[in-house]
Amino acid sequence: MPVNSGRMSLAATQARQGNSILVTRVPAAYLSAMRFAQDSFSTNSIRAYSDGEISVNEKIINRSVIITPDLIQLWEPTHIDALTAEHCQLLDEFKPEVVIIGTGKTLKFPPPSVIAGLQTQGIGVEVMAHDAACRTFNILLAEDRRVVVALLMGSSES
Repeated sequence: MPVNSGRMSLAATQARQGNSILVTRVPAAYLSAMRFAQDSFSTNSIRAYSDGEISVNEKIINRSVIITPDLIQLWEPTHIDALTAEHCQLLDEFKPEVVIIGTGKTLKFPPPSVIAGLQTQGIGVEVMAHDAACRTFNILLAEDRRVVVALLMGSSES
């Protein structure tokens, strides 16, 4: 298992022919494919969420919001029934490969015509409850994907 020690990484494996441990030094560049979740914290990762509120880095947000790796922007619609195709078209301006729409505590799908504009441009659209939307955003963010999450934070959730 690799252990980071500055510019060089220490890799240790136990030999099966005895109880000796073989220790070799490997340049860190060879192990750079492994990413840790902490790496994503230099961008806008979602740190916590609860009913009607999320924490992005050190900011508490309790209004509908669009979050990209490098931008936090308030968003007009407050619940899924208020979401229009024009609201979704704004998400296309961020050039995402995936858009996640968080619908609140419970999952509720918008009419297909609302998200069709994004899908016809080859953008993946996922609709989820907030807990799943926040987790999925962080996972895709850690994978360096071009992801946008749009969270609806209104009181008219059903």
